[in-house]
Amino acid sequence: MAESRGGRPVSNSMRPTGGDKAVMSNKRQFFRRRKVCKFCVDKIDYVDYKDVRLLSQFISERGRIVPRRLSGVCTPCQRRLSEAVKQARNIALLPFSGGR
Repeated sequence: MAESRGGRPVSNSMRPTGGDKAVMSNKRQFFRRRKVCKFCVDKIDYVDYKDVRLLSQFISERGRIVPRRLSGVCTPCQRRLSEAVKQARNIALLPFSGGR
């Protein structure tokens, strides 16, 4: 056993080594592209509740509205999108649930 600094003793196998850093530097970092708002890029000012094809891109298989962090939509557009989805659900253009 190696010496300890108060608390329980630390074995040599549990100590960090300098070799781990060399392995990590050769590993390629994953680059995540920043998501951009589809509505702002296409300059869509009004999210139409009758455009089912557009709205269905932002609905999961279970019929839930996809959150901003997953879809990449900005906050004002997400509010307009959720209102349009809710309107489309009320007049039966979109389902309230994905079905079983």
